Parts: sequence; C-alpha cells; structure tokens
Amino acid sequence: MADPATYRPAPGSIPVEPGVYKFRDQYGRVIYVGKAKSLRSRLNSYFADVFSLHPRTRQMVTAAASVEWTVVSTEVEALQLEYNWIKEFDPRFNVRYRDDKSYPVLAVTLNEEYPRLFVYRGARRKGVRYFGPYSHAWAIRETLDLLLRVFPSRTCSTGVFKRHNQIGRPCLLGYIDKCSAPCVGRVSAAEHRQIVEDFCDFLAGKTDRLVRDLENRMRAASEALDFESAARLRDDIAALRRALEKQAVVLGNGTDADVVAFATDDLEAAVQVFHVRGGRVRGQRGWVVEKSGEAIEPTIDETPEDGLAVLVEQFVTQFYGEQAAFAAAESDGADVQPTSAVPREVLVPTLPRDADQVQQWLSRLRGSAVQLRVPQRGDKKALADTVQRNAADALTQHKLKRASDFDARSAALQGIQDALDLDTAPLRIECVDISHVQGTDVVASLVVFEDGLPRKSDYRHYTIREAAGEGRSDDVASIAEVTRRRFLRMRTDSIGESEELVRATAAAIDPQTGRPRRFAYPPNLFVVDGGAPQVAAAAEVLDELGITDVAVIGLAKRLEEVWVPGEADPVILPRTSESLYLLQRIRDEAHRFAITFHRSKRSRRMTASALDSVRGLGETRRTALVMHFGSVANLKKASVEEITEVPGIGLTTAKAVRAALGAGSDGEGADRAVGSE
Repeated sequence: MADPATYRPAPGSIPVEPGVYKFRDQYGRVIYVGKAKSLRSRLNSYFADVFSLHPRTRQMVTAAASVEWTVVSTEVEALQLEYNWIKEFDPRFNVRYRDDKSYPVLAVTLNEEYPRLFVYRGARRKGVRYFGPYSHAWAIRETLDLLLRVFPSRTCSTGVFKRHNQIGRPCLLGYIDKCSAPCVGRVSAAEHRQIVEDFCDFLAGKTDRLVRDLENRMRAASEALDFESAARLRDDIAALRRALEKQAVVLGNGTDADVVAFATDDLEAAVQVFHVRGGRVRGQRGWVVEKSGEAIEPTIDETPEDGLAVLVEQFVTQFYGEQAAFAAAESDGADVQPTSAVPREVLVPTLPRDADQVQQWLSRLRGSAVQLRVPQRGDKKALADTVQRNAADALTQHKLKRASDFDARSAALQGIQDALDLDTAPLRIECVDISHVQGTDVVASLVVFEDGLPRKSDYRHYTIREAAGEGRSDDVASIAEVTRRRFLRMRTDSIGESEELVRATAAAIDPQTGRPRRFAYPPNLFVVDGGAPQVAAAAEVLDELGITDVAVIGLAKRLEEVWVPGEADPVILPRTSESLYLLQRIRDEAHRFAITFHRSKRSRRMTASALDSVRGLGETRRTALVMHFGSVANLKKASVEEITEVPGIGLTTAKAVRAALGAGSDGEGADRAVGSE
C-alpha cells in the first residue's frame, strides 16, 4: 500500500485550468482517468486524509504511484480526451459501461452480393447493418419469421447458399416462399437487394409507406380480378401489423429519443436505457457498474447529489462515443448510411454539471442538434418513471444474484492467502498449462484472473521451441521455457529501491506508443499445472531472473494437491473450500485454452502436410483452395471440375489434390455425397 503523500505534486504546481488527469500504479499502468473544471481543486481532494476518503477511492490512491495531467482549452476538449483515454487504457477504477450480458441483434450483411439476415452477438463488423439490441434471441427470430413472409430474404449461411446453388434446388424456405431463392436464380442480385433494403426501411421505422404501398397493390390486384394475389397481399399486410404490435407505442409518432434512468447505492449503480424510434420502443439495455472517482468522492464545493450528475455524464460520453464508433464501422463499405447512433433527444434523470458542453459534443457526433434534458410531465415523464422502476429492479436483482458470488470470490482469495501464507490476497493470478500429443505440436497457454474473474484480454498462447525441438514430451522443460519467456522483462538487478522503481516503470511503458505493456508487471500468484517437478522448474527460473515477489504453486490433478517450492509435502485444501474451487477453475480454464490452441495448430499442420505433397501447389494456392471450399472436409467432397473453378488450379493439379486427400477419382465421391442429401 503506497502513501499518497509520496507522489503528491508540489503545492501550487497543479494548474487551475480545466483538464484531464491520470493516476498510474508503480508499473506504469493507468488505473484511473478523470476530468475537472479545475485540476487543482479536483486533485487536491484526492490527497486529503486517506482515512476520510471513500473506501474505493482510498484503494485507488493507495494503489497509485504517480499522477499526471493534461491542460485543455475547453471543457468539450476535456470531455473528448477523457473518453479517448478511458477507451485506450481501460483503467481498472473507472466505470465502464459494458452490457451485463451479450445482447443479440439482427444483422444484415449489406457488404455481400446477396445480403443475409441473421441473429448475431459480438463485435461490429464493417459493411453490416444492425438492428436492436433485443432482450432475447427468440424475439428476433419470432419477428423475423413474421417479416420473411413479406420480405423473403436470404437467411442461410454461405456454405448452405453455395451448396444449393451447386445442386440447383432451393432450401425449404424457398419452397414455402419465405425466401426469394436467389441461390437458384429466382430473383437477380439487384431484386434481392431491393427486398433487403425494404426490410431495413421497415425496421428503421419507415412502416407507413410500406404498408400503404402494399394496400395500393392489394386494391389494384382486386380491381384486376387477381384475387389470389390480393389475398396474398392482404396476409402480408396483416403480418406487418402483427410485427408492429410487438413494439409498443409509447410516444408520439416520429419521436426519436433514448430514455436513461439510474438506481444507485453507495458503491454500485444500475443503468437502464429504452431506445424509442418512431414513437416505439425498439430496444432496451441494462448495466450494473461500480461507482468510482468523482461519482462517490465529491470535492469540497460539491454535494453528494452531484454524484448522479457525474454518472450521467460518464454514461453519456462513453455510451454514445462507442455507438458512434459502431455506426462508423457499419457505414464503411455499406451501400446505405446507417441510422444515427445518437438520437435527437436524450432524456436523463438529472443534467450533468457541464450540460451545455455535453450537448454540444453529442450534436457533433450526430451531425445535427441533440437535446439533453430532464422530462417534467406528460408521456415522456411517465416513460422515464417506467425506466426508473426497471433500473431499481435490476439493481435489486443484481444484489441478490451477485452477493453470494462476490462473497465466495473474496473468501476464496482470502483462503488462498491464508493457506499459502501470502502477504496480501492474490488479486492477479496467472496459470500455465502445456498441451501436446506424444511430444508433437507442443503449445502452452497463459490465462489471467483478476479479483477472481477471468481477464481474457490478457490471455496468451505460446509455441514451445526448446522442449519441442527434442522430439519428446517434457512438461518440466516446457514449464521452465514459458516461465522464462513470461518473466524475462521482469528481471531486476540488486539495486536501490528508488532506481528499481524507475526501471520497472520505464519497462512497463512502450517507448514507441507510450502505452503500458500488458505483461510488464508481475502477478501475485503464478500457478503451474503439475506437481513438485513443475513447481521447482518455475521457481528456479524466477530465482535466475531475480524475481522474489511472485508466489509460485502447482496444482496436481490426481489428488488436487497444492505444491509449494521447497516443501516436501503438498498443501491440502478442503475439498469443499472456495479456494480450491477457484484454483481448479483457473487450472481448467488454462487447460481449455491450451487444448483449443493445440487443436487449431495441429489441424493447420495436418492440412498443410496433406497438400504439401501435391507437386507445384504452393502456399498461395493451398490457401486459395481452403478459402474457396471453407474447409479440407469440403475440399475432399469436391469433384475435379469444382476444384478447377478455383483460380490458378488446372486439371492436372486438381486431380493431384484429390489423390493427395484420398478422395475418389473424377468426382464420384462428391457426386454420391450430394445425391445422398
């Protein structure tokens, strides 16, 4: 625990202008980013009596080793710089508004010749348009099933699309008229794209025009005595109206707004957002986050009520900054411009302290005026009250659900500290596991847990070089190699403490980018999968590198024994203890991660070796073959004629490829495979 007085800036050296500040720990990691109208007033509040600070703020200032700041000319610049730094450094003490679950969205691949509709979770991709988020995937599928009757668009994967294109028959959806079957040429690419664009217009809120067009076509068909077409159009109109009924009308037609509400306690805040487009609720999201910094530690001239205003400002800047980035990615390469990520109105429970600057920043993101206001009466006030009740319920459910989990993690870390006689609880634990098959394709995984939870962004793979070169399985040598490679940058000489701190801090910062290296600081506990030999190998490497502040243990699978270097007998943790459960979970995660990497590496090697024997087939054409067919399994099923369709592959080479993969001659095996479907 550091004393904030050791790095407190000299009196009068902190400027009074607005700016953004960063707290760094002893390894150079940014652990908190904040902004202030007056840097001097804000920073001085952190260097008051430590025991008078809020516990979380106290933890932050004692974990820090330095503070730095950047002065800006306007508060809007400070807002933008704060958002950029939080996004870049991901400080552990900042509030990050990540979804409390991965919400599904409806994705439309406008970047493809034949766009596809499908349910999607994950990072945004260029040229893909997204609708949602929805609370449940079944809600998307139910709506999609209704709308496919009116907008028969492709929903199949690329592999299915190609297969039906090859066999010349549509899938079931094509036979029941829920797909226009572009795979067999029932509609052209341009006609199919128009269907998809009408579908996007409907979901974007342009419903009246589409319904009106269908009604006009129905009347025209009826007047032409084409009653079959008229009945079909009548059913399409009914399907559209049923889809519209699933989206409740809450505000006047044309209203484009997000309604935000918070429910807070001393340490946490629940956030709920209702997305209203065209007067209808199009989506809903929720977060539960830990409060930090200004939200819980006001300055002398502020009141505790200002904490909610800080939360509103933090949410608005982070959330809409991310949404604008997503919208930019979607529009890049798409034929249509996606709807704006920022609505015309943002309704909040209280205005942020710098409401004018925040509103100006939002308007800049949207490209037109944005109103940031508190609803006072009418339908908007009623909807805000509903969102507030949802936020309060979400916070209550979170406390009921997570209380036992948080207590269990705390008990597990405390139990590990007591069992291993550590100075502090192991807040950062790293675990290594080795994977191989009879000494071939030897790989290792390194997984990281912080505060008892996985930090997947810090996971690492290793391809073993030294032990693998011997052509045999040697887990001990592999553990030693991975440990050496992991801690090589942590080596320090026997020098003074102040110089050592300077060197450690310098090593933690990349001189080219100025960003902290993820692994330039040590874990509290280093776990290896194995017993006494593996632990001894890891401990020996740490001794060679002069690292003395990292505890090393091994977890043996047979009896779940915990081995400590230099001890003849293992430490036995109770079978029902949370500490053993946490160690097992970390070890199993490392094993899973290693196995996944090993399988992919072995698959690539086997694929390469199978095609390496083909004379005149270089790496470029091997890659082209696998990319064209999607996998080696599909390549095995392909006929010689299908293989020759790949650019650069001639008839002789195609026959050699089939022979190398052990397939039949002249495509007979592929023909039988297709015919059996």
